[in-house]
Amino acid sequence: MSTTPPHVSNTSLYVGDLENDVFETQLFEIFSQAGPVASIRVCRDAVTRRSLGYAYINFHKPEDAERALDLLNYKEIKGRPCRIMWSQRDPQLRKTNQGNIFIKNLHKSIDNKALHDTFSSFGKILSCKVATDERGNSRGYGFIHYETQEAADKACIVNGKLLEGKKCFVGPFVPRKTRTNDQGDSNWTNIYVKNLSTSMDEQQLREMFGKYGTITSAAISKDDKGSSKGFAFINFQSNEEAQKAVDELNGKETTDGKQLYVGRAQKKSEREKELKDMFQKIQHERSSKYQGVNLYVKNLDTAVDDETLRREFSQSGTITSAKVMMDDKNTSMGFGFVCYSTPEEATKAVTEMNGRLINGKPIYVALAQKKDQRRAQLEQQYARAQNQRMPPMMPGAPMFAPPMFIGRGGYMYPPNAAQPMRGGRYPNPQARGSPMANQGNAASGAQPGAQGGNGRGKGRGRGGQASGTQMNIKYNQNVRNQQTTAESPSANEIPTAGMTAEQRTRLGEQLYPLIMNILTTFSRQDYAGKITGMILESMDQPELIHLIKSNDALQDKVKEAMEVLSIHANAEDKQHKGNDGGSSD
Repeated sequence: MSTTPPHVSNTSLYVGDLENDVFETQLFEIFSQAGPVASIRVCRDAVTRRSLGYAYINFHKPEDAERALDLLNYKEIKGRPCRIMWSQRDPQLRKTNQGNIFIKNLHKSIDNKALHDTFSSFGKILSCKVATDERGNSRGYGFIHYETQEAADKACIVNGKLLEGKKCFVGPFVPRKTRTNDQGDSNWTNIYVKNLSTSMDEQQLREMFGKYGTITSAAISKDDKGSSKGFAFINFQSNEEAQKAVDELNGKETTDGKQLYVGRAQKKSEREKELKDMFQKIQHERSSKYQGVNLYVKNLDTAVDDETLRREFSQSGTITSAKVMMDDKNTSMGFGFVCYSTPEEATKAVTEMNGRLINGKPIYVALAQKKDQRRAQLEQQYARAQNQRMPPMMPGAPMFAPPMFIGRGGYMYPPNAAQPMRGGRYPNPQARGSPMANQGNAASGAQPGAQGGNGRGKGRGRGGQASGTQMNIKYNQNVRNQQTTAESPSANEIPTAGMTAEQRTRLGEQLYPLIMNILTTFSRQDYAGKITGMILESMDQPELIHLIKSNDALQDKVKEAMEVLSIHANAEDKQHKGNDGGSSD
């Protein structure tokens, strides 16, 4: 008789805790031992395409899926034990707390399999997991999801028993939003004490705090050698007793000259939230103070120091600070900040200094912005470019091919795009009949309208203009083919900040292979055309030259563009895809 829960799919398994280099073919070889496999899918990141560490495996028969769960659960795959459970794709059923228990104070040696073997005697386990850090080490607590609530209740009798020499806690799992002692709860009873003498033991701690009320538990944190770490947790029977202990002992001096800190015990997430709020407040005050007067300067020569930066910018006004950023080896990172006393002086400096040569390098000067502001600006530019270039499409139609660059005569083509990319193939720049080949022919005196080998080299004149060569580009079949001339709005809007279409095209031809090389590491070469177009539209000539010369700066800009594309891709996925499901814990 199958022990599969009636409310889950009885042929689909969830496999977690996988290494990032585990592929479908390897999983097929392992799980086909249990029976014929219908399908396997390793879930991956939408942008980087790297594995998320879990997969879904579908069998043809329920008995094969159950056999795989029994035989292969916690089997090592590439040196790491996997974790298998029934796939539950209904989020409402997956988030239910029925049958869930929480275990803490576990010994570091207890892993998923050891925890499963220990608690499987109480009932059928659907999921069992020990929480681990980024290095794979146990955090000392875990979760178990039983098939029935009766089995979970039986397992709670282990509460207070010794597991591997440590007294563990076992109790019903309580969701975070309904737990007690959260921030703002007026009934807290647990307090945190630090700056304790390392010679103090638990008995002395109870004597110190026992006169303020009834102590239900007290524990001094110790290291692996059993020595005190100087802090402890004490839980009182009532909130009034805990509050009285905090008021009386916080700031009191100890026998070894330290000042005690006594306060309400906080969760890590709560402490992080308080620190984040405080940091954001400081950041807001600082940004308000320097709004409109702080300038960002980049593409600096490595020989430029603080004094040189101050001297060059002092002609525009009174400088309050000038700093060139250095790395850990005290070498210039190629950028810095200059702060003026008034916004008018800062505006004047942007106008006068942007593009000026310092030590033979054109610098880029602009008002300093936060990272989120730059990202928002890039998103707006990308959305605007999408609206300008995308032809009308029916709902649900795929996105257009990567944006082209505007060359001489208004032709659209990607720079030096010799490799085929998703969404269409692009012409070889040296091929007969291509716009770039015609540019070379024009330079040598050849007629641009010369007929190619297939007899299709002639183009039609338009509006009294001379005939040009027709582009030989194969677009995505789902997207309308289109030709853009020099009279089109998009062609006229590309050159900005004093740059001609030819200058921008040349910069694009240099950027494209560099961006393609960076995207190769993420296996997203299909983004090269889009990201090159986004960068060309959002930056002026000094910035583009800096990106070509600085690989680190170009990598940062490519990552920002990938994040923007990821946001749009995820938004589209939510419209066309359902929930894929996940673990119950």
